[in-house]
Amino acid sequence: MALRIEDYALIGDCHTGALVGIDGSIDWFCLPRFDSESIFAAILGDEDSGRWLVSPVDPDATAERSYIEDTFVLVTRWTTATGVAEVVDFMPLRDGRADVVRRVRGIRGTVRMRQDLRLRFDYAETIPWVRQVPDREVHALLAAAGPNAVVVRGPRLHAAGHAHVAEFDVAEGETVDTVLTWYPSHRKAPRPLPVDERLERTVRWWQDWIAGAKTGDGPYSALVRRSMLVLRALTHEETGGIVAAATTSLPEDFGGERNWDYRYVWLRDASLTLEVLLEHGYVEEAQNWRQWLLRAIAGDPSDVQIMYGLAGERRLVEWEVSSLPGYEGSTPVRIGNGAFTQYQGDVFGEVMIALQRAREAGLTETSFSWPLQRALLHYVSENWQRPDNGIWEVRGPQRHFTHSRVMLWAAFDCAIRGVREHGLDGPVEQWEGLRDTLRDEIEREGWDPELNSYTQYYGSGTTDASLLQLSAVGFVDADDPRMLGTVAAIEKELMRDGLLERYRTEEGVDGLAGGEHPFLTCSFWLAEQYARSGRLDDARALLDRLAGLATDLGLLSEEYAVAEGRQAGNTPQALSHLALVRAVDALEAARQGEHAPTRDTAPSDA
Repeated sequence: MALRIEDYALIGDCHTGALVGIDGSIDWFCLPRFDSESIFAAILGDEDSGRWLVSPVDPDATAERSYIEDTFVLVTRWTTATGVAEVVDFMPLRDGRADVVRRVRGIRGTVRMRQDLRLRFDYAETIPWVRQVPDREVHALLAAAGPNAVVVRGPRLHAAGHAHVAEFDVAEGETVDTVLTWYPSHRKAPRPLPVDERLERTVRWWQDWIAGAKTGDGPYSALVRRSMLVLRALTHEETGGIVAAATTSLPEDFGGERNWDYRYVWLRDASLTLEVLLEHGYVEEAQNWRQWLLRAIAGDPSDVQIMYGLAGERRLVEWEVSSLPGYEGSTPVRIGNGAFTQYQGDVFGEVMIALQRAREAGLTETSFSWPLQRALLHYVSENWQRPDNGIWEVRGPQRHFTHSRVMLWAAFDCAIRGVREHGLDGPVEQWEGLRDTLRDEIEREGWDPELNSYTQYYGSGTTDASLLQLSAVGFVDADDPRMLGTVAAIEKELMRDGLLERYRTEEGVDGLAGGEHPFLTCSFWLAEQYARSGRLDDARALLDRLAGLATDLGLLSEEYAVAEGRQAGNTPQALSHLALVRAVDALEAARQGEHAPTRDTAPSDA
C-alpha cells in the first residue's frame, strides 16, 4: 500500500522526477521525461506495480530525512539496533544520460541493508526481460522491453519471482553505490557513472542556481527558496516547459474519480512562473519561459490550448490505465488530460499579463512576439462573448465565469498598455472600447447586490475562490468595498476549518461526482488578498497555518484534507508553490509599507 502523499520526497534532474518514500522505496518514476511511461508506479497500486526499495533489514529501524541544503539531493538517515547508515538519493543533471543514484554510507556500527527492485515498464503493463551481465568490477542487471532499457549497477541482485533482491552490510566509513541508468533499448548501455564527481556537481548546480534568487530573510524565506527550487525542478531543461506536478491521478477525493494527469504544461502555470521568476531576479530564465510560451501558442490563435506537452505537443488524449488500481483505490488512473480541448478564456489574460510583465522588466519585443500577441487579441476581439469552462476546467456546461471575463478584460488592458506605454502598434481604440464594454458587463452581470459579492458565473448567486484574483490583476483595488464584500462572501461560503475550497462542488457545476478538499492555492490567494487590503495579522496567521501543512521537506501538493490531516492531489504542485511565493511577497511588501506588486501594476480604469 502506498504511503501518505506527504511521506514522499522529490528527486529530479530537470527532465523527470522520482518520488522516494520515507520507507526508502521509490514508488513513482517515469523515464525519460515527466510525461513518459512509468517504470515504478507502486504509488498507484502496490509493490508489484513497480518499486525500488533500499532500507535496513531491521524492521524496527527509524528514519529521518532532509535535503542537502538548497538541493534535491535527499539524505535519509537510518538508525538501527546495530548502527546508523545513510541513503543518499539523487539524480545527476543530464549529460546525455538519465541516472538515479542510491548511495548507502555507513555512519556508525554495521547495518544490514536490503534492496527490492521491481521493474514494471509502461504503467505496470510490461514486465521487462532481465538478465545479468559482466560489467567490470560491479554487477550489472540489464532490463529491456520495447523501446526502453535500464542497467542497474551495484551489489549483485538475485531473482525472486518477478523481483530482484539483495542484502549487504555497510560498516562505518564504507560506501555502497547502486546506479540505475535508463537508455533507449536499441543502443548500448551507457558507461558506469562517476558517482563522486556527479554528486559534487549536482549539489553545486542546485546551490548555484538558488543563490541568484531574491528570497529575503523573513520567517518564510526557507519555504520561498524551496518553492523556487520546486519550480526549477519541474521545469524541463531542454524545452523550458514546466509541468503542473510530477504525478498523475493522485486523488482530490480519496476513493473517488477526481484523478487527473498533471504532467503537462498549463499556460496559466507557465505565465505565473514567468512572473515569479522576474520578481525574484531570474531574467534569463524568464526569457526562456517567454520563448516557450510563444512557441507553444504559435499558429492560428483559434487553436490556442490551455495546456501542452513539455515540448509544446498539442494532442494530450486522455485514457484510463487498467493495470493500476489507483491510489488507495481511487479510480480511474488517467494518462493524458481531456481538458486540453476545453476553451478557457482566462488563459488569454494570463499570457498577456505575463508578457506585459516581461516588457516592464526590460525584455524587448521581437518581430515575432508582438505580432503574435496582436493575433491573440484579434481572436479575443471576435470571441470575447463566448462562454467557457472556467479556470477549474469544469466538465459541466460552459458559462460566463466572472473570473474568465475579468481575465479577458486584463488581456485588452495589457495590450492597450503595450501601445500607450511602450510605443507598440495596434488598434488601441478598438481594444479600449472592448475593455470598457467588458468592465460594464462584469459590473452589471457578475455582481450580486444581495450577496454583496462578485459571483462564480453570471446569475449563479454563489462565489468562487478565483474571484480573489480580481484585485491581483488590477480590476479592482484590494480594499475596494466590492472586493471586501467578495472576500467576506468567500470566507462565509468556501472556508472549511480555516482553509478555502475552490467552489461548492455540491452545486454540480463541474459535472463530477463526489467532493474535494480545500485547495492550497486558494488559501494562499486569500493570504495575499489579506496582505494587500491591510489585514496583516490575518495574512500572517493564514500563512503560518499553510506553512505548517508543508512536508518536513517543504513540499506542497494540490489540496489538504483537513479532517484526515493529510495532503491530497498531485505533488509537488507548481501552482501551490507559485501561490506561496506571491503571498509571501505581498505580505513582505505590506510589512515594509510598500505597494504589493500586482499582476497588472497600472491603475484601474474604473
